[in-house]
Amino acid sequence: MKIEFDIEKIKSYDTAGPRYTSYPTAVAFTPSFTEVDFRKHAELSNTEQDNGPISLYFHIPFCDTVCFYCACNKIATKDYSKADTYLEYLYREIDMQAKLYNTDRVVEQLHWGGGTPTFLNHQQIKDLMAYTRKSFNLLDNDTGDYSIEIDPRSVSEETIKVLREVGFNRFSLGVQDIDDEVQKAVNRIQPFHQTKGIIEACRANNAKSISIDLIYGLPLQTIEGFANTLKHIIEVSPDRISLFNYAHMPHLFKPQRRIDEAQLPKSEDKLEILQHSIETLVNAGYNYIGMDHFAKPEDELSIAQEQGQLHRNFQGYTTHAECDLVAMGVSAISSVYYSYSQNEKALEKYYQRIDKGELPIIRGLSMIDDDIVRHKVIQQLSCHFSLNFKQIEEEFNIDFKDYFKSELKELIKFEEDELLTMGANQVKVTPRGRLLIRNICMVFDVYLKEQVSQQRFSKVI
Repeated sequence: MKIEFDIEKIKSYDTAGPRYTSYPTAVAFTPSFTEVDFRKHAELSNTEQDNGPISLYFHIPFCDTVCFYCACNKIATKDYSKADTYLEYLYREIDMQAKLYNTDRVVEQLHWGGGTPTFLNHQQIKDLMAYTRKSFNLLDNDTGDYSIEIDPRSVSEETIKVLREVGFNRFSLGVQDIDDEVQKAVNRIQPFHQTKGIIEACRANNAKSISIDLIYGLPLQTIEGFANTLKHIIEVSPDRISLFNYAHMPHLFKPQRRIDEAQLPKSEDKLEILQHSIETLVNAGYNYIGMDHFAKPEDELSIAQEQGQLHRNFQGYTTHAECDLVAMGVSAISSVYYSYSQNEKALEKYYQRIDKGELPIIRGLSMIDDDIVRHKVIQQLSCHFSLNFKQIEEEFNIDFKDYFKSELKELIKFEEDELLTMGANQVKVTPRGRLLIRNICMVFDVYLKEQVSQQRFSKVI
């Protein structure tokens, strides 16, 4: 998808805002949503979804070293026995969750995130996947979308073989930057030959897809240095690339306090790094999918976007729009039949709730009709850079222009800045506006004013 980099427009719109992996976003969740509410939504999921497919997510929070930039829910430890205890409790949560869903509901999508899922040893990996298969209806013909996040420093060729044997077919590798000095500044020493070796192992084991995560805006990054990182990444030819903006929010994430702010690139340099990165990736044949993501033209994400079937959720862009997401483990967020729910974020509290025989839900939200309409609007914009009024009207029985009267007025400024065009029955985001799609989505977010004042979001660029 074509994209145009207008540095002046980007500067003028560079405010804080959500990434819209959900709507309403996680900061709108409340503790008034309880396990009782979740169980009601799970029951509705069974009765109303006609035994449709589901998606599973497992959060493995452990890392053996902490990366200073990290904003994930993780526990840095060298004590690998902690994983044994964690898995005992995770199995008990799996037991509780599995009872809520009809056994013939196929698991089309499965993802392990973290932390570092490959903190688990080979036997633990086999055991967790076997327990999942026993509890849920997993596919065994390799047609599922079964993915795992990998730290190349924590795996071997044998690990990849084990992961492939238990059913994983998509591998996401954290790289961030290959420059030695940048790696030292963020406490992630990862020689490129190590990353390349694991990519080769994934290919040797017939991986369906390989994705690489990069971050721009890290300390000591330069335009030339990151260009070298991109050159090496393009040479190993991953199917997907995520290019994330480093959000420096040390007031929220303690490890970031160990980053020397004086070493962070200036905002002008950061924008130049982004501009050069986008141009380089597009010239190398990658499609800009949206919000940080690039994919090869033959990749499922590119095809789904072309066919109008792309979806966005807590794992980013996906092709499984119809799946309810059942998430397990500490801090994991589920999306089940028009509801969101998050588990306890602290490990001890997670254990305590499970010891009581309770699902460890700490907060969540039941979507009201207005949330559902706005969710659909934001999905259309973030996935397809367009908005079809008639489609929304027919699906929700509303008059679009009346319902979103104030939002359409707000979009006039975006049109004047050539970030979108408004027709009689549609909005189309221009190539110049695609990098600022978060800003355009924010117009339709009724929860946003209070959330932005709390400084809970990163800058959009």
